[in-house]
Amino acid sequence: MGRVYNLNVTSSIIVVAMLLLIFGDFQESSSSRVLVKARPLLYSSSSRPRPADAAPFARWLVSHSSWGVLNTIADDMGGAPFGNVVSFSDGQPDSGSGIPYFYLTTLDPTATYALKDQRSSFTISEYNIGTCGKKDPENPSCAKITLTGKLNVLDNKSNEAEYAQNALFSKHPEMEDWPKDHNFQIFKLDIENIFLINWFGGPKPLTPDEYLHTSLFTSNENMHFIV
Repeated sequence: MGRVYNLNVTSSIIVVAMLLLIFGDFQESSSSRVLVKARPLLYSSSSRPRPADAAPFARWLVSHSSWGVLNTIADDMGGAPFGNVVSFSDGQPDSGSGIPYFYLTTLDPTATYALKDQRSSFTISEYNIGTCGKKDPENPSCAKITLTGKLNVLDNKSNEAEYAQNALFSKHPEMEDWPKDHNFQIFKLDIENIFLINWFGGPKPLTPDEYLHTSLFTSNENMHFIV
């Protein structure tokens, strides 16, 4: 009888442990889903242009983003591309210039590579803004843009450097307190090519001139939302 009782107790303990494990996994999974669904919008999505309006859409995407992946040429790795997550700003949301500015230090390889070979590309995903709903980041209707060109350091005494610093510090306030002995410098990406996907059917044809000289705003009938 004692053996049966011990067996029952052991079985009960095993069952309880399994239930706790399952419940713990469920809680963790549920928490993850809640965090994704509750990801806050950086800015209002009410001005999201129609996908067909390639230039305003591209400017909207850049203006409302705050970070992306900056790729440079790694000379110490045989010229392989080196991607790095970086913060950036093109100005205030809905009034940016369209030109990405970066605050970089040569203690990080990205700036070092750029000073040797300016060829660079910068990729941004709409998913990071929070306006893609439940769609997968690779879904073509969840937009992504890659700006390709030359990454150049700005003269810190120029008017453009002053504009860029204000743009960066207003969107990323903590940058102002980063260590001075790290010698951060302001870089800009001079855009030469644009790859934009914001719907099915392949990339939208878009030149740098069209991109830089378009309005960020469209009329109300052109508003488009992802559900």
